[in-house]
Parts: sequence; structure tokens; C-alpha cells
Amino acid sequence: MLSPTPHPSPLRRNLLAAGVLSLSLALAPAVSASGAAAQPVPTHGAIPLGAGYMGAGYLPDSQSFTPDTRELRLSAQGVGAIQATQSPGIDVSHYQGAINWSSVKSAGIKFAYIKATESTTYKDPTFNANYLNAYNAKVIRGAYHFARPDLSSGTAQATYFAANGGAWSRDNLTLPGMLDLEGGCSGKTASAMRTWILDFYNTYKAKTGRDVVIYTSPSWWNSCTGAWGGMSAKSPLFVGHWTSAASPSIPSGFPYWTFWQYTDSGAVSGISGAVDRDRFSGDSTRLLALANNTP
Repeated sequence: MLSPTPHPSPLRRNLLAAGVLSLSLALAPAVSASGAAAQPVPTHGAIPLGAGYMGAGYLPDSQSFTPDTRELRLSAQGVGAIQATQSPGIDVSHYQGAINWSSVKSAGIKFAYIKATESTTYKDPTFNANYLNAYNAKVIRGAYHFARPDLSSGTAQATYFAANGGAWSRDNLTLPGMLDLEGGCSGKTASAMRTWILDFYNTYKAKTGRDVVIYTSPSWWNSCTGAWGGMSAKSPLFVGHWTSAASPSIPSGFPYWTFWQYTDSGAVSGISGAVDRDRFSGDSTRLLALANNTP
């Protein structure tokens, strides 16, 4: 359910103030024939390193990109119904500022994905504190890499990620690393993008022993990889689809979702302002099994 006056989340307001996102994000989104709000997509030139986060959805080049239909606000009833099933989680970056992870744990959050890296030179300035403090609070957490296929190879970026937060250990609290794929197609053909993703996957698995989780939206995956099914048997899917529906739309080529980012306007004790809210498609026992790589 949309609020009567949709507005950008605090994350987007920060980017607007920095001149990273176009002013169009401050406007109320258009409404499709189905009644759902279409997420505005800014078009601009060079993207500064560090601007990316899960759900940013910006275009790193001028290539045309059709966004997913998303709802920017959920009713309290809708949020409550979603949180009452499956395992609730969040994803964070430096945009959330300082986080009280003990409060996050007490609020019932079972897992978190935390931004670690982008390209081959950027490390999120709050990653080390978030990753350690989430661990100490006994929140199962994983690191994520914001992909920049426009800047360097999948091999180079996976190497950087694995060495700067994306490593894995069987300690009951560490999820496999995640590759965040969104925005434009970086000037790559579908075939070239598939190669880039496979290079990242193979390098990451060689260095950590784990299959990398893939975060994407249906429109990005279908547009930029040609609805490729080549990762469905390798990588768990973390789908981005902001909606109050009972289940998300998923990219062609994936049979089901493992994680679901369902809103960017959640609220959680211990975090100031809005935060992305996520679900895991199983209970705490299955979440722990994924973390520990056990059947």
C-alpha cells in the first residue's frame, strides 16, 4: 500500500544532497495501470565510488533500463504480515550511520547483509565496525560487494572482495558473500555480462569455498543477462522487489528466491532512519544451515 505522499528514503535524500541522484527521485513516482508505483530511475554520468548500495538502482551509463514496478511505502499492516513469516533481516551500509547491533538483535532481526566493497579500491567505512559488532551481538551476517562491471573484471573485483570482508568461515554467524547486481548494463552485451558474473563467481568460490549469493531485480537480470539460467544451480537468489504482496517477482532463469528485499523504508530498533528490510525463505534452522554450508 502506498502512502499518500511518497518521498525519498533518507538514503536517497543523502544521495540527492550530494548530487549523485537526479532530482526526479524527489518527485512522487508514477503509477502504472496495475496501481503500483514505478520506481524513478535517474540517468547521469560517472558514479562516484561508494555511492552504491542494495536497492540504489542507478544507471552507471546512459543505456536504457526499465525498472521493476515497486511500491515505495508499505502499510504497517503489510510490514507486520511479512515479518510474521520466514526469517526477518536487514541490509546496511554507511548510509545507516552508527548501528546498535544489540538493539537490532533484540528487535528480532535474524540476519544482516553488510556492504563491504565496491569495484577494486573502495571499502565501506563502516564495514569493519558493523561486521564485528553484528557478530558480537550474535546476528548472522554476511558481506556484500556492489558490482561495477564498467570499471574492472569480475575476477579482479571478486579478489578484492574476498580480501576485504568477503571471506567466509564456519562459525555459526557468517553467511556466504553476496554480489549486488543492479542499475544499467555497463555497456556490456548479455554474453559479456554473463562472462563477468561467471568470472566473479568462479574466483570467489576458489578463494572462499562458497557459492556467492546474487542480489538483483527481475528487470536487471532479464535485461542485462538475457534472462540467463546459468546461475540458478550455483547461486542463491537475493531478489529485490519492493511490494506488499505475499511473494516477489523473480528473474527468469531462477526457479525460486532464497532472500527477498521487500522494502527500503523499514524501521528497526538500533538504527536511525529507514533501513532495507529483507526475508529469508526459511526458519532459523535453515538460515544457520546456509551459513554453515550444511544440508
